[in-house]
Amino acid sequence: MESARQGSGHVLVGVVCTLAVATCLSVTAEATESPGAELVAWKLESNASSARYAVAEPTQTNLNLASVVLACENAHDRNVLQLQLYLTNDGPLLPKGADASQLKAAPRAEVEIDGKIFPVSLLFGDDHAVLADGEVGGFAGVSEPLVDAMAKGKTMTLRLDLLAEPPGVKAAFDGAAVIDLRADGGSAAIGAMRQCVSPMKNRSVGLTR
Repeated sequence: MESARQGSGHVLVGVVCTLAVATCLSVTAEATESPGAELVAWKLESNASSARYAVAEPTQTNLNLASVVLACENAHDRNVLQLQLYLTNDGPLLPKGADASQLKAAPRAEVEIDGKIFPVSLLFGDDHAVLADGEVGGFAGVSEPLVDAMAKGKTMTLRLDLLAEPPGVKAAFDGAAVIDLRADGGSAAIGAMRQCVSPMKNRSVGLTR
């Protein structure tokens, strides 16, 4: 998974519009593991005195999503935590079986942890996407309440509304990924990432594509 973080240190910035609270609609995610598969584990950056990222694979997803990375990125004189999404291919981020021509101009997203919903913005970089509900000096990141929920929670579900609906059809989430927060190494990995940042104030960030 270490290769997933190469070249991801650039800043993702965007304060364009506030992402509205998403309507809670269910999305069925396809299993990525076969019966009896080994439990997905969280992995910290290796060969580093102070790890800068932790990686986990989704236990279920219907997206071309390979891994979710909780990364500690530089934000001027501070650090910010980012929830980064790395794909199984060159992109774009899509539900399996969908085509890039179906993408909507203003996608939306939410994070659910043990029943609690966190509306987030969806931003796109050169080789990964970012889910963020806060910012520090223009640097998108995850807020302290969201990180705290990750540290204490059991299951995190990412829901994305990526595809354009036909005229007259209500917007709905069409992509999802489930992350086991208590998988092997999860508690230690999230704890290590929390140590690299100062608490963030929960300020909304905009959407960019």
